[in-house]
Amino acid sequence: MSKPSIYHKHLFICTNQRPANAPRPSCGEAHGLELVVAFKKAINDLKLQVPIRAQKSGCLDLCEQGPTVVVYPDGVFYGNVQLSDVEEIVQEHILNDRPVERLRLHEHSKKAQ
Repeated sequence: MSKPSIYHKHLFICTNQRPANAPRPSCGEAHGLELVVAFKKAINDLKLQVPIRAQKSGCLDLCEQGPTVVVYPDGVFYGNVQLSDVEEIVQEHILNDRPVERLRLHEHSKKAQ
């Protein structure tokens, strides 16, 4: 029997920062920290009765699709997330349990590194 999750939804936003000359891009450089702030604000503004958490994470290893966000317990990954996408993800996925398909990454999204 699995244990219940502490959070109804838990968002991890990649904020990994690589050196300027790194061969792969980094989500932190592409507004990862700003996304963390925007998700936290959008969630806090709703004053929900269920526990939702958004936090920064290290590399999610989907750098070429970044900035990336993953929502658990659903295991849904989003790529190329922009600040303008935050409200849609919160409204659709967090509140209504409908992943935002136009941003969703699928198993085949990870290219050979």
